[in-house]
Amino acid sequence: MSQSASKAMTIAVAGSGRERIRRAVAPALAIMLATSLAGCSSWHRDSVTVGAIPDDYRTNHPIVIAEKNQKIDLPVGAGDRGMTGSQRDTLLGFLDGYDRSAAPALTIATPVGSANQAAAQAASRDFARLAMAAGVKRDRIVMTSYQSAVPEASAPVRVAFVTVKAQTDKCGRWPEDLLQTSENRHYADFGCSYQNNLAAQMSNPNDLLGPRKQSDIDAENRGRVIDVYRGRGISDEFLGNSEVTY
Repeated sequence: MSQSASKAMTIAVAGSGRERIRRAVAPALAIMLATSLAGCSSWHRDSVTVGAIPDDYRTNHPIVIAEKNQKIDLPVGAGDRGMTGSQRDTLLGFLDGYDRSAAPALTIATPVGSANQAAAQAASRDFARLAMAAGVKRDRIVMTSYQSAVPEASAPVRVAFVTVKAQTDKCGRWPEDLLQTSENRHYADFGCSYQNNLAAQMSNPNDLLGPRKQSDIDAENRGRVIDVYRGRGISDEFLGNSEVTY
């Protein structure tokens, strides 16, 4: 074999080897590129999904102002003759939550067809008189009745009124495992008890809507306080212990 033929064969073998490498590398590069693009697409989709999920306990458990029916059942014995002392104290405590400025209707429902029907009717009249003495207007008291489910038993007298309350949803939702923290978000029940406690402490739910009107100042009392402050000056004890030199 001549030197030129041997050289041509070597070039052909080398060329065929590079072609095999090219054919082997090309699919691998294509797979790597597709994987990279899929990863970018997946990351973008997850970021949009996670970003759309609220992660604030005030958003997950908002405090809302809504009407709520306040009611109490006052047991009445078949042998009772009017309102008892225990019933009086219980009803007065219940009426402490009655908003006299809003003056909602106070409903007193007496059982009908029960063993204590006569005693319940007498107690209901006493309840109405006690409510008027406590500040409920006469025209806001509604006397009504309801059918007793068990005629042989004594049914209670039901007193109710509608009031505006600050409230939120009930706690205790655990839809996911607490160990699933890969998204670094609050769990579903986070902040629920805090929001419920805050709503329960609101004596006037309208305070959540905005500040009240400022009351008039007591100019005379304010003047006396300012005069005392001016006359007292800065005590030597404060000057000796203070890090600030006046």
